[in-house]
Amino acid sequence: MSVYVYGIARSDHPALPEKAPGVGQPPREVRIVREGDLAAIVSDCPDDLRPKRRDLLAHQQVLTEVGAKGPVLPLRFGSLSDGEEAVRGVLAEHAAHYIRQLEELDGRSEYNVKAVHREDEVLRLVLSQDAEARSLAERNRAAGGGSHEDKLRLGELVANAVREREAEDARLIEETLAPLARRYVPGPEGSGWLANLSFLLDREGAEGFTAAVEELGRANPHLDIRATGPLPPYSFVGRPDEAGRTAQAAGSPAG
Repeated sequence: MSVYVYGIARSDHPALPEKAPGVGQPPREVRIVREGDLAAIVSDCPDDLRPKRRDLLAHQQVLTEVGAKGPVLPLRFGSLSDGEEAVRGVLAEHAAHYIRQLEELDGRSEYNVKAVHREDEVLRLVLSQDAEARSLAERNRAAGGGSHEDKLRLGELVANAVREREAEDARLIEETLAPLARRYVPGPEGSGWLANLSFLLDREGAEGFTAAVEELGRANPHLDIRATGPLPPYSFVGRPDEAGRTAQAAGSPAG
C-alpha cells in the first residue's frame, strides 16, 4: 500500500506525533517510520487524495507541530512512497544528505515575501518622475482626451515606466531583505508578483525581518508588500536524487 509522506526528521525529535490525524476523510492516522538516525512522518494514503482544503490544512498542521520543537524537512502535499520499506531504503541511502539539511535548518524557518504595485499610486509616481509622459498626459487632458495616436503613445510611455519601476522595486526589496536572511530563493516566474522571494531566517531574527518589510511598505506607499511566516522551510529542502523513483520514495512531490 502506498504511504503518504509528510516530512523527515531525526529519529529522536521530541515532537514526533503519535496517532495524530493526517490527510483523508476520515483522517488517516500519522505514524513514524524510523531508520537509523532518521525518521519519516507518514500515514496511509487515501485512494482519492486531492488537494482539498481539509487535507492541505492537515498536511500543514502535522509539519507545523513537528517543526515547532525541532528541525523537519517538509515535503510538499502529495508526496508518496510505495511503502514503509521503500521509505526506510531511501532514508538509509541518503542519510548523510538529510542529516546535513536538518543541521542547516535547525532553529530556522521560512518567510515568503510577495509584492505588487498599488495601481493608482504607481501611476501617480511614474507620471511625477517621467517628464515626457507627464507633459503628454497634461496635453491630452487639455485637449479633452487627445488624439488616438497621443493616447497610444501615452499608454506606451506609462507601461514602459511601470515595467522599469517594477524592476527597480524588485531590486530594492531583494537588496534590503537579503542581508537579513541566511539564504533566499526566488519563487516561480510569471506569478503576477513583481517580487516573490522566500527567505531562510534564524528564528531570533524574524522580528527584525518583518519590521524591515513593514518599513519598506511605509517608505514606498505604491508597494503592496506582504511577509508570510513562519513557514516550514519548503523552499530550502533539496532532493538527493532528481531521478524519479528514488526521489519519489523519499517523498518528493508526486506528479
